[in-house]
Order: sequence, then structure tokens, then C-alpha cells
Amino acid sequence: MLPLNENHPMKHYLQFNDLSADECAYVFARAALIKKKFKAYEKHHTLADRTLAMIFEKASTRTRVSFEAGMYQLGGSVVHLTTGDSQLGRAEPIEDSAKVISRMTDIVMIRTFEQTKIERFAAHSRVPVINGLTNEFHPCQILADIFTYIEHRGAIQGKTVAWVGDGNNMANTWLQAADLLGFKVHVSTPSGYEIDQSVAGLRCADSYKVFGDPLSACAGADLVTTDVWTSMGYEAENEARLKAFASWRVSNTMMAAAAPDALFMHCLPAHRGEEVDADVIDGPQSVVWDEAENRMHVQKALMEYLLLGRQD
Repeated sequence: MLPLNENHPMKHYLQFNDLSADECAYVFARAALIKKKFKAYEKHHTLADRTLAMIFEKASTRTRVSFEAGMYQLGGSVVHLTTGDSQLGRAEPIEDSAKVISRMTDIVMIRTFEQTKIERFAAHSRVPVINGLTNEFHPCQILADIFTYIEHRGAIQGKTVAWVGDGNNMANTWLQAADLLGFKVHVSTPSGYEIDQSVAGLRCADSYKVFGDPLSACAGADLVTTDVWTSMGYEAENEARLKAFASWRVSNTMMAAAAPDALFMHCLPAHRGEEVDADVIDGPQSVVWDEAENRMHVQKALMEYLLLGRQD
């Protein structure tokens, strides 16, 4: 299969910086239009007769629902694959799976472990490949987070985001986004769980600053965000992480140190009483439910752009 618009060069979305700042701005604007039409029950079938293949090596709720519902809302169809019910979990090379699946579908979303797996698949795919999450990056989530910030507060350029918690795939992707879109990230992680800047591949070291104290990282921030302390694949470290991260729970005290109109975000699922206090995630500054819904709208805009290019 080939993208509908032959004048639109095929590209993948494996990391946040696979889009330019201008392309991100287009996707955000398009997502706003698509969401508006969704709320008004207006059809938006720009991907009629197109098929999305979703490949899951990691379990998912929000990623599956947002991509699957989103593709149906665009008029397309979905094929859902896991490693347990396909050759991906057996002996077939990733490269061979990519060659076959990309001849039968129009676009592929993969949620897997190592970034190298999705890169190998994309290198042999004839259609666009989207990163639904890897150990290193979670670009669709950060697209949704920034879109949510824009909805509530306007442009994110020049603002400050406080990342409190693990130096994980979310943190890596926030750094890439700040580097690309011109805002700053204040990072605070426990010792031993720092961000590896080489993974993010930043061009400008000034786009982020490291704080040993999470309260200091939140001071004056426009957005405070976090994630679970133990991500999928690291369950064996759970007890050690509970001890190491005890002072990195986002609290009302941290939110009070942020800007008066600061927002709180969490990619979910959340563990109240661990990485965030219940009265923060369920409080007036939290926009986590808008953030969760916006995964679907941003991903619709992203799939449409990767297949069709810019639309009038």
C-alpha cells in the first residue's frame, strides 16, 4: 500500500523530533479542528478505506482505544496484532514482518520495548510507522500533552515544564519537545534514575535544567507533570523504586510553588499516594482527563498528516 497523496513524501513518527516545529504546529491546529468536529458529531472521514495495523508487545488501554477509535472516526479500519497471536512473537524476523504487514495496510502503530525494534520495522516498511511507546520515547503522549496545554493556556513557547519523577521515556520525550518548540524543562529525579541526555539527542542543552530538589524544580513552573515510578518492564525494581522516589510525589506544596495558573498532567495510569497525591490529580489544576482524550484527537491529526500531507 502507498500513502494517498503521492506528492507527500513518506515519513515515520518514531521520536518527537521526527516532525519539525512547523509540522507540529500544523498537527496541533488540525487536531483542534478534528476535535471540534468530533464534539459537534460531524463526520471527518478523510481516511476512508484506509487500514491501520496496531502491533502491541506491551499492554495498553489508552493507546489501543485512542488509535482504534480514532481510525474508525476517520472512516478507516483497524487490524489489531499482539506478539501472542502473530509471527512477531515467534521466529519471523522483524524485517520480514514489516515487509508483509506494510503491503497489506496503509499505516502501522507499534507499542514495544526497545526503540531499535521499531526502527528496524520502519526501515523495511512501505508505509508510515508511528511509535505508540517504546522504552526510550513516547512521542504521541507528549504531542497530546502539549496540545492540551495549548487548549488551556495558549502557546507553550517560552514556558517552563517541571518533570518530577523517573528519567524515563516520557522525560526523554519532553526534552526533545522543549528542544524543538522553544520551552524549558525543569527535571528532578532521584539519584540513579536521571535522564540520559544522549538518548534524547538534544541540540540545545539550555532547554532543560536539572534540580536535586523536586520542590525547586516546580518553582514558577507553568506545567507540572509526572509518571508512575515503575514503568512496564521494570516491575522487579518496584520495592527499590518505592523507597528511592518517596520524596518525588507531586503534592499540593509543589503545585503551590508553581505558577498560580499552573496545570498538572499525568499520562496515566496513576497511582494516587505514590507519584501524585489524590488531591492534586483530582484537583482543580489537573487536566488529566482532557489530556487522555486528546491522545485520540492528536493521533487522528498525525495519522491524517502522515498519509495525506497538509489539508485545507
